[in-house]
Amino acid sequence: MAVKKRSKITPEFNMSSLTDIIFLLLIFFMLTSNMVQISVKLPQSDSKTVAPSDLPVMMTKDGKITVVGKESNMNNLEKDIATAVRYSNNKDNATVTIISEVGVPWEKVHKVMTIASGLKIKAIIATEAHKKS
Repeated sequence: MAVKKRSKITPEFNMSSLTDIIFLLLIFFMLTSNMVQISVKLPQSDSKTVAPSDLPVMMTKDGKITVVGKESNMNNLEKDIATAVRYSNNKDNATVTIISEVGVPWEKVHKVMTIASGLKIKAIIATEAHKKS
């Protein structure tokens, strides 16, 4: 006599509802992240270590940007940094030093860091020494 299975249960998991929930969460976080304003003061440091400043990028509150002493703007910033790296004496270990005045929007500092990351070079933020009271 042959033994017959009575029920054929297929172990399947329906993913359609899970993807809908993840998609809704993604939309929620994308919309709310645009509303959040990040207000960050640039850090102060007690460190006496002097970092190499091969490629200084200076930003002021009034929007003036200089890359290695030459004026630039946000539209040409990536091209200017890439050109400065190309003509640098230290191409393999080039470091962008971000020198931003207090009051420069954090988004601009972040953009310089993103550009440096895209060019596969290090980026550091210049800090101000703590003021002694």
